[in-house]
Order: sequence, then C-alpha cells, then structure tokens
Amino acid sequence: MSAPSPTAIPSGRVAGVDYGRRRIGVAVCDAERIICSPLCVRQTTGDRTADAAFFRELTAREEIVGFVVGLPVHADGTESAMSVEVERFGAWLARTTGLPVAFHDERYSSREAAGMLAGVGLTRGRKKARADAVAAQVVLQSWLESQAPLDGRPGALQG
Repeated sequence: MSAPSPTAIPSGRVAGVDYGRRRIGVAVCDAERIICSPLCVRQTTGDRTADAAFFRELTAREEIVGFVVGLPVHADGTESAMSVEVERFGAWLARTTGLPVAFHDERYSSREAAGMLAGVGLTRGRKKARADAVAAQVVLQSWLESQAPLDGRPGALQG
C-alpha cells in the first residue's frame, strides 16, 4: 500500500490527531496557523457513536476546518502494520465530520513529546495522560512547517 496522497485543507484552524487504540491525542492551531497547542486526550471506548459525537462537537466548538492525522511508518519510511488502521480511522473521521483529513509522518513524535514533557514538574501519571496530546501537537507543527511557502520570505521570528 502506498502512502495517502496529499489532501488540501482550507485556511483556518486545523486539529492534529495522534491515533491510538486506547487514546487519541488532539492538538489545535490558531486560524493563522502559527501556534499549535495540545488540547485533549480522548479515551476510546470502542463506541463509534460516542467518538463521532466527540469529533463533531470538537469541530464545531474549535471551528476546525480539517484534520492532520499522524501516520505511523517505520524509520526507513515504509508503512507499519498500524498504518492501515490509522488510514481507516482517517477515512472514518472524514466521513464523520465532513472535513478533509491529511496524513503526516509521525516518526519520533512520541519520543519528542516525552522530551518536551521531561522536567516540567508533572507526575509520571500526568505526563502519560498528556503525552498523546503533545504528540498530536508535534505532528501538527511538523505538518504546518511542511506547508510553509518556500519563496525565501523571512518568517515571523526572523529579524
């Protein structure tokens, strides 16, 4: 199976998703797509009706225009066994919300999230509870950076 083709997401707020069988991490960016923040972790119950209600309410409350779902691939870039499951979830999310879903390489996002949470004074349990949302933030930030124009204009933080 080849990697999903790129999906256009219109201007506005985007949600990043770190899919897992037990937990789904969610992050959001601002409408200008400058700042990403972890939002929440959804404990999955296997009840697709409840999950659908959660994502529909999320899109309305946060004014989401599309989703970026982290795609788990091996270090060499080939698909993992979990890739197919994540692609199915992304297709379900698109059907459920009516919004576009793009996939983005999530290699090392969990490791980077763990590093970001190290030394912040949280208990081990609180770090674990937030790690999936921070991993979603990492995926979303990486996707946003990959969308940046390559026209040589200085970025917002350059002097």
